[in-house]
Amino acid sequence: MATLELRNVNKTYGAGLPDTLKNIELSIKEGEFLILVGPSGCGKSTLMNCIAGLETITGGAIMIGDQDVSGMSPKDRDIAMVFQSYALYPTMSVRENIEFGLKIRKMPQADIDAEVARVAKLLQIEHLLNRKPGQLSGGQQQRVAMGRALARRPKIYLFDEPLSNLDAKLRVEMRTEMKLMHQRLKTTTVYVTHDQIEAMTLGDKVAVMKDGIIQQFGTPKEIYNDPANLFVASFIGSPPMNFVPMRLKRQNGDLVAVLDSGQARCELALGMNDAGLEDRDVILGLRPEQIVLAAGEGNGSSSIRAEVQVTEPTGPDTLVFVQLNDTKVCCRLAPDVAPQVGETLTLQFDPAKVLLFDAKTGERLGAVASLPAQGHADNVTQFKGR
Repeated sequence: MATLELRNVNKTYGAGLPDTLKNIELSIKEGEFLILVGPSGCGKSTLMNCIAGLETITGGAIMIGDQDVSGMSPKDRDIAMVFQSYALYPTMSVRENIEFGLKIRKMPQADIDAEVARVAKLLQIEHLLNRKPGQLSGGQQQRVAMGRALARRPKIYLFDEPLSNLDAKLRVEMRTEMKLMHQRLKTTTVYVTHDQIEAMTLGDKVAVMKDGIIQQFGTPKEIYNDPANLFVASFIGSPPMNFVPMRLKRQNGDLVAVLDSGQARCELALGMNDAGLEDRDVILGLRPEQIVLAAGEGNGSSSIRAEVQVTEPTGPDTLVFVQLNDTKVCCRLAPDVAPQVGETLTLQFDPAKVLLFDAKTGERLGAVASLPAQGHADNVTQFKGR
């Protein structure tokens, strides 16, 4: 195991071209599971390739343990990587695929046999050892690719979207298997994905990326509850956070968010008195599960009556869509709630859960703690709940 630290890492593909990676600063401890998440083209796979040594960085340093590996070849970094395509040798058996890297390192055959037996048992592929990759399902091939990496016992494992080629059911199963595997091995791991569910369920730490910049770095809970900006808030969470444009007004000394459903109005007191936010265009953010069905007529200051436009029963809950401030808003209600389209519901809000974002910059309002500089004027700030 080893720590991993990225110090002001930059990557560009030529003079005059924009930076693909911009002043990346990250640090994870021994045995931690780091998720790099973001949309296609955000730079997460490029960053993974830089850690692996498949791409050269144009600035900064990559530290594995106390060693700067920035100029080292991939074979000297003591890492193992699992690709999206699995990259198995089609003419070799499963056993031979797993053995291949060990034989290249001239490990004694008895040790190779013991290592193959260990990873085969760990991944439950003992019965597949004599088959060829073409005889395996996608999930089985993924296990073999993982087994080839696990047999190395490197300092760091790198996974580049290893589950993206699997069907939805198998992806969920393999996600659980990967979590269990990491708990058993406790090896430092970096995992690239565009799937925010994978990010939330697998990672000890999550780095959300956009346009080559880390927008926010923290635990899954911090990323979900205290998103640094509109991008992070919209990318993390399924269904995504609701965003309602509005202007705040002052009432009895406090700032108030006015919500209008077309049937009723709600003046939601936010418990804030920041003069700089009065009469300013803001985006109110609220997670769907933070809008609940009110008991009776609800509390007039934090509830509103709204007409149901669409319902989506999902099994564990019911998604109900209404209009607030001419914006579609999703409410995540209990599974036994089955309102009809056109029915009027009384919905309750928790003012303590409301987040505010600047309508122009998208940055979170109410910052109390800053992230390390990432070298970009639009860099965001990390926030704690009020």
